[in-house]
Amino acid sequence: MRIDIISVVPELLESPFNASIMKRAIEKGLVEVHFHNLRDYSTGNYRQVDDYQFGGGAGMVLMIEPIDKCITKLKSQRDYDEVIYMTPDGETFNQKTANRMSLCENLIILCGHYKGVDQRVRDHFITKEISVGDYVLSGGELGAMIVCDAVIRLIPGVLGDETSALTDSFQDDLLAPPVYTRPASYNGWNVPEILLSGNFPEIEQWREEEAYKHTKIRRPDLLKK
Repeated sequence: MRIDIISVVPELLESPFNASIMKRAIEKGLVEVHFHNLRDYSTGNYRQVDDYQFGGGAGMVLMIEPIDKCITKLKSQRDYDEVIYMTPDGETFNQKTANRMSLCENLIILCGHYKGVDQRVRDHFITKEISVGDYVLSGGELGAMIVCDAVIRLIPGVLGDETSALTDSFQDDLLAPPVYTRPASYNGWNVPEILLSGNFPEIEQWREEEAYKHTKIRRPDLLKK
C-alpha cells in the first residue's frame, strides 16, 4: 500500500511514522507513506495556499489551485483507490471503514486546515470524506494519523500475530472482552479460573459472553446494529 498525505504542516506527521507498528510496516516494505507540502505547489514569493472566503466571514480557506496541482501530479503517476479529505462533517471513521481501506493499494489523504478547502476541491477531486469525531481540530493532520494507524495495522504481515487485529474491539460490533496476564494472583485479585483451564472452546465461549456483556454496559448502541 502507498499513502500520500497532503498538508500545509507535514512536519506534524513525521513522528508517528518513525516509531512502533507504523515504522515496522514501512521497514518491512508493506506500506509507503509520502508527505507533500502544499506550499510546494503554490505560486508567488510567499508560497500562499490560503485566502479570504468570498462573501466575507471569519477564517481563511485553502485555495483550489495548489491542491489541484498536487493531486493532479500524483494521479498522473499512478491510479488511486480513494482521494480522502479529512473534515469534521465527513463520514465518521470506524473499524469497518478501516477494514475496507486496508484492501486498497493507493490512497491520497488531504488534510484540511483553517476553515477548510474551497468547495470545488470537494466537488471535483475528493472521493471520500472522513471525520474522526464530532469535534474540530486545528487541522486534519491528527485525523490522518489516526486513519493511517487504524488501516496500516490491518495489512497482512504488519502485526506479529495476524489474528490479533481480528479480535479487536468493533470488528464484530462488539467491544473486546477483559484480558489478563501474569501473575495469576496479585494482592488477592485473581484471574478468572476459566482462563487457566486450558479448555480453549470454553475460553472462547467465555470471551464471547464477556464481550457481549461489556458492550451491553458500555456501548449498547452497537448491539442495535
